[in-house]
Amino acid sequence: MWKIVFNKSRLKKTRKKLRNNMTVSEVKLWSFLKWKKINWLKFRRQHSVRRYILDFYCPKIKLCIEIDWSIHEDRKEYDLIRTNYLNQLDIKVIRFANDEILNNINYVINKLNNSYS
Repeated sequence: MWKIVFNKSRLKKTRKKLRNNMTVSEVKLWSFLKWKKINWLKFRRQHSVRRYILDFYCPKIKLCIEIDWSIHEDRKEYDLIRTNYLNQLDIKVIRFANDEILNNINYVINKLNNSYS
């Protein structure tokens, strides 16, 4: 299989811009992930894998967490292609709706904790 390239330098500015302009739901989820509250796992935010920038990524268990908001309604095919590509690299993708994080963060945290304990 081909070599996986993480955090390509050509995407550095984009990753930094995304980290500095996180959505409200990303900030809320990050407040849990950054303190290793999900099974003591370390997550990275706006981490790139090849040409894709992932919302959150845990290299130890190869898990990508994506937050879907209104723009994703118009790009379901793109998201499917992206998810399939990441799955081929043995990276599991789990998606949460923006509203789930904003309105039911305990459900999200419990689902993550129960899925990867």
